[in-house]
Amino acid sequence: MGLIKPKTSAYLPSSGAAALTCAAVTDETSQEGLRARSEQAIGDLAQALLENPMFKQSLNAAFGAREKAQEAQRAAMGALNLGSSTDVERLERRLRSLSQRLEAVEEQLDQVARDVSAIRRQLAGAVDVGADQASLRVED
Repeated sequence: MGLIKPKTSAYLPSSGAAALTCAAVTDETSQEGLRARSEQAIGDLAQALLENPMFKQSLNAAFGAREKAQEAQRAAMGALNLGSSTDVERLERRLRSLSQRLEAVEEQLDQVARDVSAIRRQLAGAVDVGADQASLRVED
């Protein structure tokens, strides 16, 4: 007979699967309660921070500094004649488009080459027939 320690300090005897199920339900309930309390505490903390004027000022200053740093980075990249990530992405899209167009032109060129070969074969066959006919004489 195993003993399970519930939330209270008393010990209760357990009997097999029923006791394990009860313990599992108790664990799940306690985990859900802990999760709910944690979420509530985090929400309360976030709300308190957002309502704090000093925190708001600090947050605004941090975002302002971030924006200024990005502007300085763009200016430095421009001065060095280096492209930004947006420029690189735009160039990548243009290269893909060019590659697709080039593939289409290659396919068309292959088709033209096949057509020219077919015409050459037809002309070569017509010339052969003409040569055979020239060697034949028609007798009266």
